[in-house]
Amino acid sequence: MPHQPDVTTEIIITDPSMPTRNLAASCLVLASLCSNPLSAQTGAEPSSFSWTSTDPIVSPVADAGHPIVSVKDPTVVRFNGKWHVFATTADRNGCWSMVYLNFRRWDEAGQAEPYYIDRNPNLAGYHCAPQVFYFGPQKKWYLVFQSQHPTFSTTDDIENPATWTAPQPFFDGTPKSVIEGWLDYWIICDDTHAYLFFSDDHGRYYRSRTRLADFPKGFDEPVVVMKEPNAADLFEASCVYRLKDTGKYLCIIECMGERGHRYFKAFETDRLDGKWTPMDKAATWATPFAGAANVKAQNGGTLWTADISHGEMLRDGIDETMTIDPQNLHFLFQGMDRNVVEPNYVLLPYRLALLNADNSRPVDEAL
Repeated sequence: MPHQPDVTTEIIITDPSMPTRNLAASCLVLASLCSNPLSAQTGAEPSSFSWTSTDPIVSPVADAGHPIVSVKDPTVVRFNGKWHVFATTADRNGCWSMVYLNFRRWDEAGQAEPYYIDRNPNLAGYHCAPQVFYFGPQKKWYLVFQSQHPTFSTTDDIENPATWTAPQPFFDGTPKSVIEGWLDYWIICDDTHAYLFFSDDHGRYYRSRTRLADFPKGFDEPVVVMKEPNAADLFEASCVYRLKDTGKYLCIIECMGERGHRYFKAFETDRLDGKWTPMDKAATWATPFAGAANVKAQNGGTLWTADISHGEMLRDGIDETMTIDPQNLHFLFQGMDRNVVEPNYVLLPYRLALLNADNSRPVDEAL
């Protein structure tokens, strides 16, 4: 029988100073995420999430020095009238790196000229799974990525990828609490602290933090905040967002469902150092935040991909608070042709496409 993930995620509190909070108010606010316009008007029980996917809009563009077969793990911001996308690339030689592109409208994304990040000598070598944001207190752009350990670069000009600085680590070595690896790093800040979240592909979800004034240094020993005995039920590629005008937070984490196909679960909390709770109707293979069960093709035919994998929400701003509008959801994600048979993970031909929530505004008018 194919495995069916459930919502019995074990919440691990390894920080004795962490308070237990009443999440009833959080659940009520986050329920509005699932509402379609009709249920919002009638006061009916909120429906589950429902999305429409574009066809692939960003595909690998190889050149003599970059025989890439995959573009994946995107991060995106809108700044100065342009969408700025950073993503992982994988090539035929088994090398991982990153690419940058910008464009004004999403229908122009496929024609955007790629800048391969290793053209910047500071970023040659293995770097992938990026996250980009503007850190207001320092008036700098940060690019966070996997090297394998968590590292960052900074720039004053996001449109000039040649200006990113040499990578620096967040930690000196591997923390003792990280026992089976770490990957897919994510930064988000509240009024007092910066938080680093990450997974280990073994069912653990970690959190570390530092005072905002000390960022990017001073991160404490990571603690496990969620854990699943089956790694597929809490796998990788997490994103954490502040929900606009609510003070609440959303975490989405990629999982594996039937036949290993990828989908996202959602969790909620009212504080970044608090307890994460699986979101009702958004935390199983059958009723996901985003997955095969609730994504349809824009042309009404068969969806081009069987996997809704590593991606990022389109944000309502550019800064370290990672704010999204819960009434206007769009998700840039990686997928691949559902007929692909490729045993080598590095060679899986991922492409990028957009999910648009059924109650959202047109994407180029969204932000």
